[in-house]
Amino acid sequence: MDQKLTARPDTRDYRQLLAQATPLIDVRAPVEFAQGSLPAACNLPLMNNEERAAVGTCYKQRGQQAALALGHQLVQGETREKRIAAWQAACLRHPEGYLYCARGGLRSHIVQQWLKASGIDYPLVIGGYKALRQAASDALDELARRPLVLVGGCTGSGKTLLVREMATGIDLEGLARHRGSSFGRTLTAQLSQASFENHLAGALLAQEAVWQTLPSPFWVLEDEGRTIGANHLPAALREQMALSPVAVVEEPFERRLQRLGQEYFIGMQQACCEAYGEEAGWREFGDYLYHGLYAIRRRLGLQRFARLAELQAQALLKHQQTGRHEAHFDWLVPLLNDYYDPMYRYQLEKKSANIVFRGDYAQVQEWLENRYGK
Repeated sequence: MDQKLTARPDTRDYRQLLAQATPLIDVRAPVEFAQGSLPAACNLPLMNNEERAAVGTCYKQRGQQAALALGHQLVQGETREKRIAAWQAACLRHPEGYLYCARGGLRSHIVQQWLKASGIDYPLVIGGYKALRQAASDALDELARRPLVLVGGCTGSGKTLLVREMATGIDLEGLARHRGSSFGRTLTAQLSQASFENHLAGALLAQEAVWQTLPSPFWVLEDEGRTIGANHLPAALREQMALSPVAVVEEPFERRLQRLGQEYFIGMQQACCEAYGEEAGWREFGDYLYHGLYAIRRRLGLQRFARLAELQAQALLKHQQTGRHEAHFDWLVPLLNDYYDPMYRYQLEKKSANIVFRGDYAQVQEWLENRYGK
């Protein structure tokens, strides 16, 4: 392959890589990538999980040279050519990117050398994932301690939408790939805790430029509990949130139902059918609704749970037969009135000293924008 990329030096500019979501080629094994990944990183491993395990065992038993020889033996011929081709394609697709391994050591240098021999000079991240992870942790600890305002409100108030519209809004639920409640899961699997923190650090760093343009900058976050699905909020962020002012969105009940219907019934049903096909998609959608209710059965009380589950099953059948989702309100309305709304109001009452503003969606949005001091 002819040289098609301008040679660039290796880098230690970890914060810039995170802030700009620079494309990265992660050459670690898939099991390592699953434990911790970075924004805009794709996993194109030098060795798969089995090969890495075999080389690791050899290293412990026979030393580095024997392990290196085994690695070359396992990744040769057609296997090697296919992996080089995948790296080449990624490099040409993202000429501004970098590659890395666990510590910026042997694996990334081998890939870099093989690419150079094939005609592509591609830089690596010095220190690898370990250095990037440390930079993300340091940035998160620093930036989470800056001023912030929480957006609170009952389910369906549009809190997440409002956060996304703000200049320094950080969508925690989007980063966690979960909407926060028992019905919060999406069709995209949640990231590992380390990956969630890395992506959160990247989102905060990405807003640094915006932060500098505002007279009175502050993060805007949704009022969350300690966890969002399987991901928990970092300690520094939780501590800052506990001390921060809260703006409460108070929307009419019908408007909340409209939002919830669009997101949880129309949107989720369509997503399931697009992902699994019509018949299997409806089954997946039904399972999603049932398990969301089942997860809170003890808090509801088993008798109430049974009644709501029956209404839910009837609504699902009507939804599938007619294409209309409104029958779901037969179980959603009592669930909101008897469970979710009282629970959130109780939680909000414990933060009453921090509440600095109440209003509908538009009023809270205007209040937040004015607070920036524009």
